[in-house]
Amino acid sequence: MKVKNSIHTRFKLQGKSFSLKEDLIVFSKEISSEVSLFLKEWFNEKSFVEVKTSGSTGTSKVIKIQKLHMIQSAKATGAFFNLVDGTTALLCMSPTYIAGKMMLVRALVLGWEIDVVKPISSPLFGLKKEYDFGAMVPLQLYNSLDQIHQIKKLIVGGGVVSNEISDKIQGVSTAIYATYGMTETITHIAIKKLNNFSKIDIIKSHSEPFEGEIDHSRYKTLPNIKISKDSRGCLVINAPKISNQLIITNDLVELISETEFKWLGRYDSIINSGGIKLIPEQIEEKLSVLINERFFVAGLSDTCLGEKLVLIIEFKSSNDLKSQNLFLQRIKELESLSKYETPKEIYFISKFIETPTQKINKRETLKLIKSTY
Repeated sequence: MKVKNSIHTRFKLQGKSFSLKEDLIVFSKEISSEVSLFLKEWFNEKSFVEVKTSGSTGTSKVIKIQKLHMIQSAKATGAFFNLVDGTTALLCMSPTYIAGKMMLVRALVLGWEIDVVKPISSPLFGLKKEYDFGAMVPLQLYNSLDQIHQIKKLIVGGGVVSNEISDKIQGVSTAIYATYGMTETITHIAIKKLNNFSKIDIIKSHSEPFEGEIDHSRYKTLPNIKISKDSRGCLVINAPKISNQLIITNDLVELISETEFKWLGRYDSIINSGGIKLIPEQIEEKLSVLINERFFVAGLSDTCLGEKLVLIIEFKSSNDLKSQNLFLQRIKELESLSKYETPKEIYFISKFIETPTQKINKRETLKLIKSTY
């Protein structure tokens, strides 16, 4: 099906309006070759665009996504967050990948005034302007905490928001949301609130009187999304407006309702250690109260256990034995960890290998660990 890709009359790029797509493409070359390449693809005669997956959960691949589905996804985001024409937005992610592409599509379709900056780890550095909407990865959010008030609504994807970041954003005015999605779902199909909780949020999260932390681990689906689980306990997404077929994921979930779920971890990352099945993501959540550095847990081959649970920490002073021993002692004293969830070994590495979208490349980092130790 051919899609007529017009430019919304309220659309602006770097403060400039356009009536002709040719003028927009020429102007975009001054900003970024990646932006220009995407706009050329967006306005060509094909009904789809080719998008590269991030490669964080497997080998990176190129898939075809229908332009009509991208338009409908943009409209769903606009409706969910009440982002009307004239919305000011910041693009600080690479347009090579779906998250960056969709920021441009939302601006073009919904009539936003979008500014593009380099997709660096501190994207707000040097910026004075305020924005209605933006999207970042957790590392960008962490490095922008002192300026994050310049964005009114922010979505965060591409990785888990740590407890440290979560604690630090509770006092900011920005409404911050974590997103659930992947390239195949054209970015997010569900959102969960990360800060600025109201009494209503507490009531929704707890049926009984409650004191303490708010349960904000529930994802709420966007309009026209239906969810279920398969026999493995993994999320199945029925989203006819953005996909012509059911999307079967490898994400273990707990269904709360027809529109809400809790993400538990990845089915393909389960560690079978001596017959005990361990979900790395749940162990990482418990460890995050102790570890401020980037880290992850994984399974390494073991003669007796089949797989042994190991912890890998990105630690600049990786040869500092005193610091290593301190980590070991603190982890052993963590009461929330069962004996099975306590790492058998801990490895320190000065720098994780990353994907092009700044996610931890666990597979390649593990290869480095195996070759080093």
